[in-house]
Amino acid sequence: MSDYFEIDFLDVESKKSGDAIPLRYSIDGVTRIHVTDGGFQATGDLVVTHINKYYGAPKYIDAVIVTHPDGDHAGGLRKLFDEYEIGELWMLRPWLYADELIDRFSRFTSTDNLSKRLKEIYPNLAALEELAKEHGVKISEPFQGAKVGDFSILAPSKSRYLDLVVESEKTPEATKAEEETLAEAAGQLIKKAINFIKSAWGDEYFPEDDTSPENNMSVIQYACLCDKKVLLTGDAGRAALEEAADFAPNVGLVLPGIDRMQVPHHGSRHNVSTEVLDRWLGTKHGEQPESESFTAIVSAAKEDKDHPRKSVVRAFIHRGAKVISTEGSDKRTGHNAPEREGWGAVTPIPYPEDQED
Repeated sequence: MSDYFEIDFLDVESKKSGDAIPLRYSIDGVTRIHVTDGGFQATGDLVVTHINKYYGAPKYIDAVIVTHPDGDHAGGLRKLFDEYEIGELWMLRPWLYADELIDRFSRFTSTDNLSKRLKEIYPNLAALEELAKEHGVKISEPFQGAKVGDFSILAPSKSRYLDLVVESEKTPEATKAEEETLAEAAGQLIKKAINFIKSAWGDEYFPEDDTSPENNMSVIQYACLCDKKVLLTGDAGRAALEEAADFAPNVGLVLPGIDRMQVPHHGSRHNVSTEVLDRWLGTKHGEQPESESFTAIVSAAKEDKDHPRKSVVRAFIHRGAKVISTEGSDKRTGHNAPEREGWGAVTPIPYPEDQED
């Protein structure tokens, strides 16, 4: 069979959106299965069912990647350890760097205590670490420059990752009362009303502030499969995407131009900007193109009314994207991929005539 790839964005249905992305590709007769994130803990069965049905009920998965610690990405991966032999687990564990971080936390004088606290702060990662040890699965660090099969890690660099651990609102420096206050403040921000404004073609409005440090920890992966440039972003924000773009020439990626791109963080406005999208995808078309030049996939649940944001959908379409969402069904993008009964072309998200102010 000719070279092919298929990347599945599963419909993680919950009140909040999540990411679960199994993928399979065959290059020069070598086939690999690679799972990026697994949605919530309850999503694990969906991932297993999908892999068994469409990837030939394999016994072995080459690589599992945790993009960052959030429960809507890491939770569902636990199920994989019971069902498959896993070649490698790729994830970043902040407690491994306690000796490098301790001088940046005034409340800690013991690296053991700092390490313990970091495991408490990031329980999803700690649980996966224990599972990997129990099953004898090697854990590797997906820092910038690493290779996972045909995929290259563009971000984060180790130095920026350590900075983000310190900057995080989950920092070990915070007391429990402070953490509760931050959580309450975050909840209030989520409830803040959004105004929509009618907008002409090409108008783009994004908030000034970037996404959270936790989201900017996201592992960004790139591969050129079947001459198609594929970018998986997790919940990466502007800083992460800029760092990834800076590193792109090191893996032979010339920007702008991507053929398949995961829309970061379910289509949040804080993760992209006009400048970032210009760098990755090129500048806006003067008018709506007659046909799309690349595909952008967003993981968004029907019940999640906040994602994807209209301003983000507009911005991708301004640059020639066919934007598709997982709302209501699993979606697949690929090239030369095996046929699937009942699967066909999908209707893209229409161009929004208004956007968030």
